[in-house]
Parts: sequence; C-alpha cells; structure tokens
Amino acid sequence: MNHAKQPRRRFLSAAAAGMAAGLTATPAASAASAASRPHKQALQIASDNPVYGASSDAFEHYGYSPAVRAGGLLFIAGAVGIRPDGSIPASAAEQGELAMLRLVEILRLEGLTMADVVEVVSYHVDLQDTLAAFMPIKERHFERPFPAWTILGVAGLALAELKIEIRATAALRT
Repeated sequence: MNHAKQPRRRFLSAAAAGMAAGLTATPAASAASAASRPHKQALQIASDNPVYGASSDAFEHYGYSPAVRAGGLLFIAGAVGIRPDGSIPASAAEQGELAMLRLVEILRLEGLTMADVVEVVSYHVDLQDTLAAFMPIKERHFERPFPAWTILGVAGLALAELKIEIRATAALRT
C-alpha cells in the first residue's frame, strides 16, 4: 500500500460522505452558515497597551489582526522587535526580546502562556548572526515539551531595520 496516498483518500472519503448526506458547499449556504456562527475571532490590542503602545496602530493601518482564534487554535501574526514608542533597536538581541515579549503579551491577553504554544516560525535577516542572538531568548521563554519550530533565513522584513520576526500558533484551553 502506498502510504503517501492515504491522506488524500481520507479527504476524498470525507468529501464523498458529505455529498452523500446532502451537504453541499454552495456560496449561499456557506455564507448563511458563516453568518450564523463566528468561525473566527480577532484579537484587538488597545493603543495604551504597555507592550505595544502606539505601534498597535499598525494593525489597523495595514489591515490585519495581531491574533485570530479559529478551530481551537490561536494564530498569532508575526511579532517584531519594535519598542512601544515605535522605535526600533539596532541589536538583534533586543529586537528578539521585544518580539518575544509581544508574543507573550498576546498570549496573556488570551489567557494563555508560552506552554500553550504548539508551533513557532522565526524569520531571521542574516540568519547566522540573528540566530545566535535569538537562541538565549528562546531558551528563556520555552520549556519542554517544546513547540514545533521552523527557522527561516530571509532577505528582509517589513522595515529595513528589522532583523527578527516571530509567528506562533497556540492551542486554546477548552
């Protein structure tokens, strides 16, 4: 048996079962269903938040949410190392610490902790240098069992001065 095809078969079987039961995904039915139940909830961060400060205005300006609850998970947008006054430190270590504190703050606002994080993706400009600065920060904030972690080297982030960005997913407590 080819195991690579097994997940596809399960998906097709689930889709076929839905059709057999008369479940269809017409645009009108999908819109009515979505309107009757909130499938996602976006987190709002106040402009007087001590960790985000005035930089929280970026969410509205660029049209995205700092985090979204959906399907039992909290999806946290990339956090960067910007001070509450909007200034950007020069060092990768300070940027990494600020980005991690932003992640911790979002979790706190949702009643979660770093122990609830199941996946982390970190983006690093100049990977070798920024990863060396980031590792002690990561080690201070995460304990066993560790979340899944993907490390990506990138050519640049949203602003030229930024060196590290951290995106995460946490499991909501039920």
